[in-house]
Amino acid sequence: MLYNLAKPFIFALEAERAHGLTIAGLKTVPMGPAPKSDPVLATCVAGLDFVNPIGMAPGFDKNGEVPDALIRMGFGFAEVGTLTPLPQAGNPKPRIFRLVEDKAVINRLGFNNRGQQEALPRLKKMRGRMGKGVLGINIGANKDSDDRIADYVTGAKNMAPLADYLTVNISSPNTPGLRALQDKGALAELLAAVMDAMGKSKTPVFLKVAPDLEPADIDDIVDVAMGQKIAALIISNTTITRPDLKSANRTETGGLSGAPLKDLALQRLKDFRKASGGEIPLIGVGGIATAEDAYERIRAGASLVQLYTAMIYEGPAIAAAMNCQLAKLVKKDGFANIAEAVGTA
Repeated sequence: MLYNLAKPFIFALEAERAHGLTIAGLKTVPMGPAPKSDPVLATCVAGLDFVNPIGMAPGFDKNGEVPDALIRMGFGFAEVGTLTPLPQAGNPKPRIFRLVEDKAVINRLGFNNRGQQEALPRLKKMRGRMGKGVLGINIGANKDSDDRIADYVTGAKNMAPLADYLTVNISSPNTPGLRALQDKGALAELLAAVMDAMGKSKTPVFLKVAPDLEPADIDDIVDVAMGQKIAALIISNTTITRPDLKSANRTETGGLSGAPLKDLALQRLKDFRKASGGEIPLIGVGGIATAEDAYERIRAGASLVQLYTAMIYEGPAIAAAMNCQLAKLVKKDGFANIAEAVGTA
C-alpha cells in the first residue's frame, strides 16, 4: 500500500536515478529479520539449501551492495552482478526505459559496474549478514576485452571463493558479440576454461542463457553444459524480440524484460526441460510477477525462479507475498514440498 502511494513520485524520476536511490535506501534504512518462509518451500538445488525458491535476478544489485537487504525482504537468494574484471561505465545514458502500460522495461546498460576488485571486500563482509540466504555472483566479460574467455576465468578465480554459486553470463544482448559464446564450439571452450579455473573449489557453476535461441542451439547448450558438469541452467535473460507492445518506449533498443517476456521465457524453459530430460536443474526467469507465475514455471521444470522487473511495478513486498501464496498452491495440490512439484505439468 505504501509503495502504491509512493510509486507516482518514483516513476516521475528518470529510471536509472530512481534505481540508484533505491539501492542507497536499502543500504541505509534499518531492516528487520527476514520473514520466515513456510517449510514446504525449502529446497535443495546444486547442493545448496534454499529457504524458498524466489530469488532476485542479477541487474538489480550490480555491485553487490545490498544482497543482505534483499534476503530480509523475503528472497530466498540474491544474485548480484554482472561483475566484470575491470570497471566499466556501460552504454551512454539514457539506457533504462519503463514501459508502464506493458509492465515491462527495456535496458541497454551494457554491464555497467565498478569491477570485481571494488566488490570483493564488501562481499566478504556481506557473507556474515546473509543469514540463511544464498548468495549468487554473476560474472561477465568487459566490452573491450581482447580475450573474453580470459575475463571469465579471472571472474571465476576472483568471485567463486565468496559465492554460494557462480553464474557465467553469456546472455546479455547489450555487449556486442557476447551471445556468440552460446555457439557450441565457443561455449565448450569457455566452460572448459572456467571449470579448470575453479580447480578444487566446490562452488557450483551455473550458466545463464538467452531466450532468443533456435532448437539446435538448445540441444548444443545442454550437451556442453552437462559435459562440463555445469550445476544448473538459468533460463533466461532479456529478449531482443518485440511482441505487441503499447508503451511509447517500445521502439528503444536493448533487452526487453517484464510481463511481455513471460510466454517466451516459459517456452524456453519447457524446451530446456525437454532437451535435458530433467538431468540438470533449471532456474526460471522472465515475466514472473505472481505466485501463480512462479508455480507455473516450477511445474514446467524450474527448481528455482528469479524476478526483477516485477518488483519495479509491484513493490518491495513482492517476494514475501509470493512466498505466502506459493506455499498455499503447493499444499493445495498435495505436494509435501516444492521440490515434488518440479516438472509435474
